[in-house]
Amino acid sequence: MSDQIISVSEAKTILAHQNFHAKTACKALPEAVGRVLAENVCAQVDVPAFDQSSMDGYAFAYNEWKPRDPLVVIREVPAGMADRIAIGQGQAARIFTGAPLPEGADTVVMQERAEVIGGQLHINQADIKRGDHVRIRGAEINAGEVALAHGTPLSAAAVGFLAGVGCDRVTVYEPPVVALIITGDELKQPGETLSHGQVYEASSSMLRAALAQMGITDVSVQYTADTFEATAEALAIALQVSDVVLLTGGVSVGEYDFVVRAAKHCGITQLFHRVKQRPGKPLFAGRKNNKPVFGLPGNPSSVLTCFYQYVWPVLRRLTGHNDLLTVLQVPLAAAYKKNNQLTHFLKGLYRDGYVAILPAQESYRMRTFAVANCFVVLDETERHYEANEKVDIHLLPHYG
Repeated sequence: MSDQIISVSEAKTILAHQNFHAKTACKALPEAVGRVLAENVCAQVDVPAFDQSSMDGYAFAYNEWKPRDPLVVIREVPAGMADRIAIGQGQAARIFTGAPLPEGADTVVMQERAEVIGGQLHINQADIKRGDHVRIRGAEINAGEVALAHGTPLSAAAVGFLAGVGCDRVTVYEPPVVALIITGDELKQPGETLSHGQVYEASSSMLRAALAQMGITDVSVQYTADTFEATAEALAIALQVSDVVLLTGGVSVGEYDFVVRAAKHCGITQLFHRVKQRPGKPLFAGRKNNKPVFGLPGNPSSVLTCFYQYVWPVLRRLTGHNDLLTVLQVPLAAAYKKNNQLTHFLKGLYRDGYVAILPAQESYRMRTFAVANCFVVLDETERHYEANEKVDIHLLPHYG
């Protein structure tokens, strides 16, 4: 693909149509919580597996009961009882929650609505209906039915449900291994002493934090000098050891921007390079076989904006999710003038039904981003937005 600049919608459509490789693994059920099912899971048994009582009480045959005549209590049936027992005409059984219903019984009366005198059951409830307090076999699910479908996130409740239908292992999407390549001769690590012209490197910590919030923790970091050779070498290594590669910096067209050239050298197919947006107009997306590669801008605010708008949806798909950032239409708290024909992703604060566009939107600033909970998305059209005019906002994942 050429270096022609494309719109935000075109860039997102291109990424949405890529068939990137998603990894799966078979996991023991307790280890799968938080993952997404990669296949349908069917019930191994009927649930309940037998007609059972949902109350402590007395089981009897509804047709055999006459309100004025007591029933003879012949035995107790505790939960877990393996013996099959039956009751006959005029008989009842003491039964406990979860216990199998005796053959011949179809109704349970709660113990609070009955009393036993001399081995005879007197029921003090006139409005009993056939089947009261009985869980019918298969009422929840029948053996062989799909219990949870492909694409279902495994919450604690989902894990409990699958355990109850006899499942002990499931095939789930595995989080990808991500390689970060941080370019820039001017970068130093926090805690080191800065010389003139140097700045602290924040993108690796920021991206690892964003990835960790997604459940992606297998992340390697390489720091590389601003040379073609160093960038190409780091990229070649990353492609061998990871499923997804993210580079920061060096993605524009300056004399020290080598990411696009290194990507071509490593056999990466370019999907797009420049997008009509602010921040992050120089944004590279490519693929090597089924692996996505992103060249993100150098300024931290641009890095994180492009991550959430473009990388985050791809990673969500690779982990089995099909969602996007939550989009709302809400009124602006104050007027705003947009003076170019680029899509703007502005840091915003959404509360009390309104969104405020925060100050200090420059791409090198992170203080505003640190308190934002959304992007205010203004499309390419150059225009003035009035107070109370509705605009689209994208909630950041930890708020959406």
